[in-house]
Amino acid sequence: MKTILVPAGGSDTDGVTFETAHAAARCFNAHMEFLHIRVAAVDAALHLGHVAFARGPAIADAMTRLRSQSDARCVEAQRHVFDFCHINGIEFRDTPRRDRPTASWHDETGDAMRHLMLRARHNDLVVVARPTTANGLPEEFVERLLGAGRPIILASDRPPKSLTGTVMVCWKETAEAARTVGAAMPLLEKSSHVIFASVAEPGGEDPATVSDLVQHAAWHGIHARAHIVAADHYSVADALRREARSCRADLIVMGAYGRPRWREICFGGCTQSMIEFCDRPVFLVQ
Repeated sequence: MKTILVPAGGSDTDGVTFETAHAAARCFNAHMEFLHIRVAAVDAALHLGHVAFARGPAIADAMTRLRSQSDARCVEAQRHVFDFCHINGIEFRDTPRRDRPTASWHDETGDAMRHLMLRARHNDLVVVARPTTANGLPEEFVERLLGAGRPIILASDRPPKSLTGTVMVCWKETAEAARTVGAAMPLLEKSSHVIFASVAEPGGEDPATVSDLVQHAAWHGIHARAHIVAADHYSVADALRREARSCRADLIVMGAYGRPRWREICFGGCTQSMIEFCDRPVFLVQ
């Protein structure tokens, strides 16, 4: 993982997102491509319900405000990026440097999702904030971004000390889980402890299959253990979150499960719950 895309929104979530990206970059002396998209006012209006009900002069006023907000976000995003890199001694470069993390800054104008998808495909990893701030992007932009085919780390609400202390892998006997473990292998190989956690459900995983993953991980030099998590009366997502807190996981690794629905990905309850509510960084692959 040598290149990391880091969307900069110009909002309060930038700080923790940048810290999470930097934690990943330090593992691989990777390059962070900070990117801000100037969302066109007409596109931003599509994702703000109150604009749809505006009439006459109110429409013009609303569009003027959206353009002003877009300009202000771009200025703030650039300030956040340059301040963060200055404080952390991160050099801006357009050519590789292999002995320490580096950075670059770009801003684009136009179709936000098209730009994000393109840049995501051209990087090894994407680090994004949880979709809690309206930056003119669709609410489901994280789900759409997963469609780019690259892994995503979803930042939590606080900066991580590390991403490679204890890593909890959420295992289910599916192709999505297998792809996710493969994509996360560079991080798992640098981790101190790896836990393969599977929730005990009726007709669920045979504990022997989870233990087999531990043996497989050993061939990669990974110190791992298996844990079958009791669901009790909790949902699968709640059981996994409780397990992550119990083992003090620095990072949760899980597959993103969904099904096509009229050009969109409608994510299952567990994945959606982790996207919205998990209190630590989550590594996702679709």
